[in-house]
Amino acid sequence: MFSDEETTTLKDDFARWGKELGFQAVGVSHLDLAEDAAHLRRWLQQGHHGQMQYMAKHGRKRYVPDDLVPQTVSVISARMDYFPPNSTDAESVLNDRRKAYVARYALGRDYHKVFRLRLKKFAQKIEARIGDIGYRVFVDSAPVLERALARNAGLGWIGKNTNLINKSAGSWFFLGEIYTDLALRTDKPSTNHCGSCSACLQVCPTNAFVGPYELDARRCISYLTIELKGSIPKEYRKPIGNRIYGCDDCQLVCPWNKFAKRTTLPDFEPRQNLDNATLLELFLWSERDFEKRTEGSPIRRIGFVSWLRNIAVALGNSDTDPETKKTLSNMCSHNSNIVSEHASWALDQHLRRGKNV
Repeated sequence: MFSDEETTTLKDDFARWGKELGFQAVGVSHLDLAEDAAHLRRWLQQGHHGQMQYMAKHGRKRYVPDDLVPQTVSVISARMDYFPPNSTDAESVLNDRRKAYVARYALGRDYHKVFRLRLKKFAQKIEARIGDIGYRVFVDSAPVLERALARNAGLGWIGKNTNLINKSAGSWFFLGEIYTDLALRTDKPSTNHCGSCSACLQVCPTNAFVGPYELDARRCISYLTIELKGSIPKEYRKPIGNRIYGCDDCQLVCPWNKFAKRTTLPDFEPRQNLDNATLLELFLWSERDFEKRTEGSPIRRIGFVSWLRNIAVALGNSDTDPETKKTLSNMCSHNSNIVSEHASWALDQHLRRGKNV
């Protein structure tokens, strides 16, 4: 452990280095995650993780840091803003049934690569300052309770929508960690400021919140459009609306996000017009188009079939016109059963509307 003077100097360095590397805040977490571990175990027992078996796979490693990385005694948490300043207004896209809504975090370059590289540079700055240390960096890439650690590091509190929220920065940011054998003085954990607000719980299109701080991922649009493989349950298809990759509704209504800052990093600027594209233009991408246009994007991980599946559902919820019906009709014979099933469902929605006119 460093002396008070050394700790103060190092913390000043952390703030300066973080700013140089594009982080909006850096803190040091204590490692007692017992309460969070109990919450995780209850969540898993209730089956709220759905197909995300990796959430249960690693056991203690998720909530005992030195089980994941031996000799870890400190965790440095950092946050990085991602909301792109020049993107088309999110609510205007959601309100236009012809448009495709992509979660704001996925409009630009894959954040894993951007953030991880900068965390490594941060660790290297520590080594340049004090000598060799043992460390590993993570950005949503290992069994880590990142929000709990960030809360313990004073970066924000875990809100009723299960996102980390900061009083002066809202929730439009990524989190990353450095696990290290360097003994550091920890920061004061953040306190909760959700109060009596329940806007996020009420706005969820699929009623995925079973209570405050309790998300049933199986009902969550982010899960349904990204993590779920196979068919999207029919009861959730209409509520999905035009959301083809993730969902931001519980953040868009959060009052703390009026304080959110837009990112200054060009990496997170929208690519391929994904902030303002129509459903039909994206549905007509070939698999080669998909691979080329999602290169370096987090969207690529879902694969082409899920991409078409998601857009088919959104087209089923879009305005009825001849071009939409013709395009869906052609997709009903797609060589993927998943795509053809969802295209058939979507076409049926338009045919039903025609009968009711």
